[in-house]
Amino acid sequence: MTIVTLTTDFGTRDGYVGEMKGVVATLAPDARLTDVTHGVPAGDVRAGAWVLDRVWSRFPEGTVHLAVVDPGVGGDRRAVAARAAGRWLVGPDNGLITDVASRGEVDAARELEPGRVGLEPLSDTFHGRDLFAPAAARLAAGAGPDALGPGVEPSSLRRLELPEPRRADGVLVGEVRHVDRFGNLVTNLPIEVLPPTPVVEIGGYRIEGLSEAFARAEPGEAVLIRGSGGTLEVCVRGDRASEMLGQGRGSAVRVRPAEGEGGS
Repeated sequence: MTIVTLTTDFGTRDGYVGEMKGVVATLAPDARLTDVTHGVPAGDVRAGAWVLDRVWSRFPEGTVHLAVVDPGVGGDRRAVAARAAGRWLVGPDNGLITDVASRGEVDAARELEPGRVGLEPLSDTFHGRDLFAPAAARLAAGAGPDALGPGVEPSSLRRLELPEPRRADGVLVGEVRHVDRFGNLVTNLPIEVLPPTPVVEIGGYRIEGLSEAFARAEPGEAVLIRGSGGTLEVCVRGDRASEMLGQGRGSAVRVRPAEGEGGS
């Protein structure tokens, strides 16, 4: 039984997700459908890329990830299926699989050809149902990649321009990559690049030292956490760091070693 996951910005108020599931269930009746999220902010490809990167490798080999955050639907962006570590990622070539592709983990890719895999007629506004869902279903049902369309050089997949951590005048500079539903500020700074006792400056606030858990902080206290994704997170116990600190995605995060620790 092949798992097909769904990640979209469709929400659950309308029936769009249900239509996609119906297509997959019809073409691959033995597939197991699993929702990752349908709460990606509308049209926010960067947010969708962050979610997809967090989850894709957590599923077993053979999984097909159907991901649709597609503000350019009907335009000239390609529709693709990319293979990484034995799993397939199906969706628009608009940067949604940026994180996976940029690390070189994609070893094969195909451009989806509507005449081979899509439903007819192909809607100009709902490729999730008429193109991506059928392609994911065919992979889940055992079709080979040749059935999807012509090959694509993995290096040609579109990348979003995501800032990388950098060092300037002895300071490690990163940024907030994501704000989760709890208001935690998830940064792009891997834990392993931090000094033993980091001193973080963000939005005029200064926070020193990593906390082992939320429970070790006082209510309303801003703390630094080793996030479950392996990067630094800025949190406030019992409150939303994004609101209390007035920071959001793209906010600069500056890290220095504590006094007397030396360089990081």
